[in-house]
Amino acid sequence: MSASEKASPNVNAEFDPSEPIAPDRALVPSVMKINEERVAKGFWPKIRKVAARIPFAKEALSVWYCARDDDTPIAAKGMMLAALAYFVLPTDAVPDFIAGLGYTDDAAVFAALMSVIGKNLKPSHKAAAQRAIDDLRSDG
Repeated sequence: MSASEKASPNVNAEFDPSEPIAPDRALVPSVMKINEERVAKGFWPKIRKVAARIPFAKEALSVWYCARDDDTPIAAKGMMLAALAYFVLPTDAVPDFIAGLGYTDDAAVFAALMSVIGKNLKPSHKAAAQRAIDDLRSDG
């Protein structure tokens, strides 16, 4: 099978890490759509349940608000939705029900995400997240 016949002809193409990735090759719209659906369905139920117990709840909410912002670049939005979908999924590297360790992998994902896309978080996202955290923790 030749490269032009392969399902992914660019797999063996030369990769130059100093060159930016073309947006049309960086994100798979179907994956973004699946992540968006998972997050839409599962984020609020999960964050309501765990907001008082996880130290990165404000970051998760900031990312959620930023991902919903029309001004957020699509590449950043894709990474945010992937991190939020990982947080929502019941199965992940370290199961969430393990006391003391359950959310360490989720926290690591958010820490890595913040280092990559943190500049996209606006003060309004952070303020909305703080208000939501205050509301969730007072309802608790």
